[in-house]
Amino acid sequence: LSPLFSQAVQHDNTLYISGVLGIDASSGKMAEGVENQAKQALTNMGHILKEAGGSYEHVVKTTILLNDINDFATVNNVYGQFFKPPYPARSTFQVGKLPLVSY
Repeated sequence: LSPLFSQAVQHDNTLYISGVLGIDASSGKMAEGVENQAKQALTNMGHILKEAGGSYEHVVKTTILLNDINDFATVNNVYGQFFKPPYPARSTFQVGKLPLVSY
């Protein structure tokens, strides 16, 4: 990733997290398949939250970017494994290209 990239920035009591990818920190490789990528990305997000003294329960807004909107149900299922009611406000979009995604 670019040296001009901040994983997260905290301002007062608000933590702003940049786009989180499904990259395994131990291998440096992208997880295989959309389900594993979603799990890894949300796990990575959890590490960022914990480092800042937070948790998934503190998240109020998420944005999900998908290469294929047909993957929504799969990602939504994974999302439900990490977030509990009341769920964060969420926007989900299909986009043309995402960094480091090869399919």
